[in-house]
Amino acid sequence: MAHFKPAWWLNNKHLQTLFPVLLPQKLNLNLVREFLELPDGDFLVLDWTSNKQENLPLIVVLHGLEGSSDSYYIKRIMSAAQKNNFRAVCMHFRGCPNFNKKIKILKTYHAGQTADVQFFLNFLITKLKISQPIFAVGFSLGANVLLKLLGEYKEEIFIKAAVAVSVPFDLSLSADRMNTGFSKIYQWWLLRSLKKKLKLINIFKDLEISELELKKIKSFWQFDDKVTAKLNGFINVHDYYKKSSSKQYLKFIKTSTLIIHSIDDPFLYPQGIPNVNDVSASVELEITSAGGHVGFVTGNIPFFPKFWLEQRIVQYFTQSK
Repeated sequence: MAHFKPAWWLNNKHLQTLFPVLLPQKLNLNLVREFLELPDGDFLVLDWTSNKQENLPLIVVLHGLEGSSDSYYIKRIMSAAQKNNFRAVCMHFRGCPNFNKKIKILKTYHAGQTADVQFFLNFLITKLKISQPIFAVGFSLGANVLLKLLGEYKEEIFIKAAVAVSVPFDLSLSADRMNTGFSKIYQWWLLRSLKKKLKLINIFKDLEISELELKKIKSFWQFDDKVTAKLNGFINVHDYYKKSSSKQYLKFIKTSTLIIHSIDDPFLYPQGIPNVNDVSASVELEITSAGGHVGFVTGNIPFFPKFWLEQRIVQYFTQSK
């Protein structure tokens, strides 16, 4: 077990998950935005910290489903990076952040979409000529993408060390968990955002479903079957989940990697969490008994939180320099 002690006043998984969202820290980050064109004509949005020293190590940050550089957890890790002598860049998945005019959205991002991240990493080395160590951290969906990338690519991927947080290792178990109990609230909120985006880009011809049919979708199982799988070349939702779940790739990871995950994560059933027999010797598991989903809030005084997660990530990267 990792050395994380949850705040006594945030003593269940949903409080840990929701507190950072509902009462976020006020962090003023002066980010510099850049657009990177992909081979198919779509774009990635890159938000860089404004560190002037280009000779600092770089942390590549991958957000979760419908996240962005404006998400509380992205702001905190990028702020922590700056304070600890790192540069950081948030690579938004295609179609994110929402409704940017530059974005074409030729296809959607998804939990197994590693090609765009690989293209971005190659861009850092071949175009920007970055010579300092490159680290990567992924959260939730972004963590699944990162782990899959690390396990599936045999060639060098230019990452010295990686951290994956609150990972939906098994997408079918994650979809089941999200369709149960209070977790249905998280599912509803995320589906609401995804549906809104699809309406704005008017992609119904490609999907062969009506706006009314889209409205009736209530679960990730349904959405990923009727939308994600169809738009991204999968046979169906089962094919998508089977091919995109990161758990099967963990044994093949050669990069030094830390996985931080809580047993009480409301986005995944505990049986989906890997054990030491599921991972390579390069992977370190820090499985906590509490912490929720991208929560990990500690502190003894109510409403004066301490955010353990970002400090642990930066500590790991500092030790890996």
